[in-house]
Amino acid sequence: MSVNDGEIAISARGLVRRFGSVTAVKGVDLTVRRGEIFGLVGPDGAGKTTILRMLAGVLPPDAGKIHLAGIDVVANADAVRERLSYMPQRFGLYDDLTVSENIFFYAMLFGVPAKIRRERTPELLEAAGLGSFRRRLAGQLSGGMKQKLGLVCALIHTPQVLLLDEPTTGVDPVSRRDFWEILYRLREEGVTILLSTAYMDEAERCSRLALIDAGALRTCDTPARLKEAMPGVLLAVVTPEARTAYGALEGAPGVLGLLLMGDRVNVRVDEAERRLPELKERLAQSGIGRVEIAVIEPGIEDVFVALSGSGGTA
Repeated sequence: MSVNDGEIAISARGLVRRFGSVTAVKGVDLTVRRGEIFGLVGPDGAGKTTILRMLAGVLPPDAGKIHLAGIDVVANADAVRERLSYMPQRFGLYDDLTVSENIFFYAMLFGVPAKIRRERTPELLEAAGLGSFRRRLAGQLSGGMKQKLGLVCALIHTPQVLLLDEPTTGVDPVSRRDFWEILYRLREEGVTILLSTAYMDEAERCSRLALIDAGALRTCDTPARLKEAMPGVLLAVVTPEARTAYGALEGAPGVLGLLLMGDRVNVRVDEAERRLPELKERLAQSGIGRVEIAVIEPGIEDVFVALSGSGGTA
């Protein structure tokens, strides 16, 4: 799909970043369209945070070009900061300041005029469900409320682009849902959002996903197309002895990958009709009597495991 320059919010070409002898990011290309929620997915140490820091102008790349909101980030990092907000994993809230005082501080930091700050603060607090907590110290907020306050602070200057580094990690499910409702409203207002996430259900909510592994971009597409492109067929092997079943199926003919998920094993095979009876026989020989096997639709985690060549537990 071709994209006009006017539709592009973030463009990165050939991004490379080294730390000593380690190349953390290896020639990554990204194009994010205006108004997208674009996700970076990958294991810890894959390079997601390093990519976000380079896009934000916090960390200079060793090679490559970045344009964000039409501005060359490498050549003019100061100018681009007026148009973006970057919320790192540990956003710098001040525990001894109230909710309102934290917002005031960031408004001053971004140079937001007093009139706009007074108009925008109650709107953002209401959207985040923090209106009744404006006088509470930030240090007394729950983890989810702190993340929502961090988002409010990041939005006080009305950025065109929002960069979020695993913003809901460690946050309870209800607060994660509320956080995503805010992101959807921002997208409707035309804000471009690029985030990294460790949660596969969140990855499903993104417009498009880039799968990052060992500093390299493995693939990029919509969640639906990524699942359609996954090689093989996915079977769910459900049994109380899931871990034993995982061991029994490792190395079986036609098995392309395994993922242990609670009381089931997701098994990727080359063809279902041929392998299903073989797998049942193999499990029976391993002493596993109670088992159900069915073809299922893959999730993003299955896609990532297939493309990265890894396996394991979830």
